[in-house]
Amino acid sequence: MENLDVTVLRALRDWRAAGKRALMATVVRTWGSSPRPIGSIMGLAENGAVVGSVSGGCIEDDLIARYTQAAAADALKATANGAPQFVKYGVTADEAHRFGLPCGGTLELLLEFDPDAGVLSNLVTALEAGQLTHRRVDLSDSTVTLEVAQAPAELSVSNTRLVNTFGPEYRMLLIGAGQLGEYLATMALFCGFAVTVCDPREEYRGAWSVAGARVLSTMPDDTVIDFKPDRRSCIIALTHDPKLDDLALLEALKSEAFYIGAIGSRRNNEARRQRMIDHLEQTEESLKQLRGPVGIFIGSKTPPEIAVSIMSEVLAVKNGVTLPRDMDVAHVKNTQNIEASQADDELVCFTR
Repeated sequence: MENLDVTVLRALRDWRAAGKRALMATVVRTWGSSPRPIGSIMGLAENGAVVGSVSGGCIEDDLIARYTQAAAADALKATANGAPQFVKYGVTADEAHRFGLPCGGTLELLLEFDPDAGVLSNLVTALEAGQLTHRRVDLSDSTVTLEVAQAPAELSVSNTRLVNTFGPEYRMLLIGAGQLGEYLATMALFCGFAVTVCDPREEYRGAWSVAGARVLSTMPDDTVIDFKPDRRSCIIALTHDPKLDDLALLEALKSEAFYIGAIGSRRNNEARRQRMIDHLEQTEESLKQLRGPVGIFIGSKTPPEIAVSIMSEVLAVKNGVTLPRDMDVAHVKNTQNIEASQADDELVCFTR
C-alpha cells in the first residue's frame, strides 16, 4: 500500500487528465477531536468516486451528495471555475452527531474545484522522485505553484493562501527476510511505508512472500549506502547475524534515519554494542541512536506480536511521541527481573 497522499494526488491527476470534473478537499483546521489530522486530503470525481478521506465517512457522503448527485450537478459546474471555498462541519452538537464527529469536534475543509492536471502531474512526479514539496494555493483565483521544500512543515492557511507540504513516502529497510520480516513488512506497507528487504541468503530470500516489498540480494552495508537514508527512513536489522547486521547498522548510524534498531535479547544487544565499540571504533555517544531491544513491551512472544511491538515503536518515533519507560522492553524486563534464557539468545527472529 503506497503513501495515501500520493494515491489521492495520482487519482486526481488521472481524473483531470481524462477530462473529468473533480474536487480536492483538504483539512485545514480542527477544533476539539478530529477523525483526520490537518493536511489530510481527499479526491472526489464527478461520478462519485472517492479516494482518501477527511472523516469517518459521513462528511464524504455529504460532499458526494452536494457535488455528484443529479440534483447537485449544476453546483459543481457553477463552482468549477471559481475560487476555492471553505466549509465547516460540526459547528453545532447536532451537526457533530450527524457527521459522526467526536463530541465537540469541528472540522474545516478547503474545497478546490477542478485542480489543474498539469500541476498535479508535476507534483506526483516530484513525490515519486523523493522530493519534499510545498504546494501553494492562491485562494483568490485558485492558482497553484510548487516549490522544492528543504524540511517538513505544518500546513499553513490564511484568507489569501494555503501552503501544504507533501513529502515522499516514508521508507523502511529491513535487513533479513525471515518470518518476522514478513509480518513487519506487511504492517509497514499498510501504514504507507515503502519497504525494501535485503538478505544475501538465498534460503531466506527465496521464500519471501510479501507482495509490494522490494527484495534485494546485496550485502546489507552496501544496501544501506545505496538506500541513502533520510529523515523519513527507518532501518531495522533482523538477522541476528553480526556479519550481516553490524556493518549495516554502522552505515545506518551515519545517516539521518529517524529510527535505527536491531532485534535481539538484552544480552545480545549489549554484546552488539560492545562489539561495535571494540572493533568498529564506536562510542557510547555514537551509538545513542541505535535502538535495542527494539519494540515496546506488550509481552509479545510470537513473530506477529513482535512485529506489532516493533511497528508501534517505529510509528511512535515517527509521530514524535515520547513513550513512557514502562513500555521500554529492557527497562520492564530489568525491573521485573525477567531473565533471558540461553534459548532466547539463540533464536534468530523471535527474541528481543
